[in-house]
Amino acid sequence: MINILAIDTSTEACSVALMFNQQLSQRFTLSQRDHTKQVLPMIDDLLKQAGCTLSQIDAIAFAKGPGSFTGVRIGIGIAQGIAFGINKPLVGVSTLATLAQGANRMSGAEQVITAIDARMGEVYLGAYQCLGNGELSPMINECVIQPDQVAGYLANLSLSAPAVYYAGTGWQTYPQMLLGIQDGKIALPRAEDMLLIAQKQFEQGHIVSAQNVEATYLRNDVTWKKLPGR
Repeated sequence: MINILAIDTSTEACSVALMFNQQLSQRFTLSQRDHTKQVLPMIDDLLKQAGCTLSQIDAIAFAKGPGSFTGVRIGIGIAQGIAFGINKPLVGVSTLATLAQGANRMSGAEQVITAIDARMGEVYLGAYQCLGNGELSPMINECVIQPDQVAGYLANLSLSAPAVYYAGTGWQTYPQMLLGIQDGKIALPRAEDMLLIAQKQFEQGHIVSAQNVEATYLRNDVTWKKLPGR
């Protein structure tokens, strides 16, 4: 397994994880508006704990969104800076896919409907089949959608009711979006769940250089710059 540093600041969670010499270490905290103050010391702490230098890292995984516009940009900027400094590639990982991987880790979920509160009466929505070892098969194209349209949008999917789980903050805000599915036990993305996905993408050649990084916003009206009451 390659050595990967993963960074996620795409929501109110600030999370970093490191896979070094096949050993996982991670840090996670809730951070309302100070991701920039939190994330770099967390990365330094991980590296020191693992006895790893930046030059020993093979790739940087970053949360490409969707999520908070400001949070996504912070994570991308830090990942770019590190990648430039060590001349290593980047791997962009969907925030919604990270949630699905987390539900698989926490609950053994095979099918996961992920939703992040996008404000303005909408959610960012994804649906994934979890195939194991970080391999996810998207069941829909990620989108931004009104909560009362979710059930109809997913109606044509072949969902196996006992094995369907939900994950993400969208379900806390709009619990009636889709009934009869189970709690995947994860509301916020964690960088440790990016690692297996990033490993698969790296093996398949899905990498980008620091100057070619792109974020996923899903809509032009960017909101959620602040997170009042969360």
